[in-house]
Amino acid sequence: MSNADAQPTGPAFAPPTTPSGPVNGHVGAAQFIGNSFSSPGSAPSSAASASLTKTLSKRSNLRGRTAGLLAAAVLSGALGGGASVWGYSQLTGASSTSTTTRTEIVQASGTTTDWATVAKTATQAVVSINVSGSDGSSSRGSGVVIDSAGHVVTNNHVISSSGTGAEISVTLGNSSYRATVVGTDPTTDLAVIKLVDPPAQLQVMGFADSDSLVVGQEVMAIGNPLGLDDTVTTGIISALNRPVTTEAVSPGQGSSRYQQPTATSQAVVTAAIQTNAAINPGNSGGALVDSSGQLVGITSSIASLSDSSSSSGNIGLGFAIPAKQVKYVTDQLIASGTVQHAQIGISAQDQKSTGALGAEVTQVTSGSPAEKAGVQVGDLVTAVDGNATPSTESLVAMVRAGEVGKPITLTVLRNGKEISIDVTPEQASR
Repeated sequence: MSNADAQPTGPAFAPPTTPSGPVNGHVGAAQFIGNSFSSPGSAPSSAASASLTKTLSKRSNLRGRTAGLLAAAVLSGALGGGASVWGYSQLTGASSTSTTTRTEIVQASGTTTDWATVAKTATQAVVSINVSGSDGSSSRGSGVVIDSAGHVVTNNHVISSSGTGAEISVTLGNSSYRATVVGTDPTTDLAVIKLVDPPAQLQVMGFADSDSLVVGQEVMAIGNPLGLDDTVTTGIISALNRPVTTEAVSPGQGSSRYQQPTATSQAVVTAAIQTNAAINPGNSGGALVDSSGQLVGITSSIASLSDSSSSSGNIGLGFAIPAKQVKYVTDQLIASGTVQHAQIGISAQDQKSTGALGAEVTQVTSGSPAEKAGVQVGDLVTAVDGNATPSTESLVAMVRAGEVGKPITLTVLRNGKEISIDVTPEQASR
């Protein structure tokens, strides 16, 4: 795989590292926006160098060798993409007097979106989350109420960075509530918490069809950047299925903002929604909504010009986990506390020669879904379900966005001919 060893140079990337794992290629890191802090007086690692994207409640310079970890983890399941569950797996339901208010705003045809009306309604389903660890560490972020029982979806890095003994408080309107953890999934950077004694009436945010989004569509980001509750910003969808990579956060892994992944660390790779709506530290776990006030994604990371400042904020490059994936994960966390992640059983590397861009298959696991479907070593995967995969990272993102047991279609170049192969992902080993 010597053709994949080359690394980009210049201030936009961290220094190259020795590639490891079955797949090579460079991966930009993203910045978490959960505004997480370790014990008072702590500071970001001085070893952090400039990156294209970074993560701010803990973050990572994920680069060349990380692509190998990603493909092994998601395509072949070598790193085990299982969910991590702590606290309560399943909690009692809300009081029988609880009711749900789910309002969809209908915009008049041919008119400018009434974002004031959207904000007035949608902000009622977005909460502020404060996590206090027993060691004095703390983190802060946002969350979205998704049902009348008081379940709230947020980012895993907001909840897990302060450890398993952390206390969680949620602010909704002018009231504060205690919350407990239902389940966390480091693989997708999602988590579900549940309000203890939720109010009788909860504004619940519905899920939009994120598969129907288009570039240029207007959206609104809602969250609590820098502790400023109910902040709304608007923009457009800048790109879809943008591969964004961060490092998974395990309970208590919150002492350093910038961490280089190791051969045993777990990478989070997302086929993300990119938006230019202003997103800043504290927006982690917040909502990205459409003109109807429906959830299209959970805001999770931003791009930054440099790691040099822990307070770096919005430059118009924000990323959100699509609502379809959010619902797939949260439904499982609420039901069982664990999540099944898709794998197809291949290793791949970036194709760097002149010609079509894609992920070149370097290994097919015996008995895997890919082998059963007819995928061969040397195949160049250029798309998944019609969405281009010009790199191994993008292929990993698209596979990770899939569902166990639901077929996906790979577009493959084999001996100069384009063919389609239907593959049914299986559950990745934990």
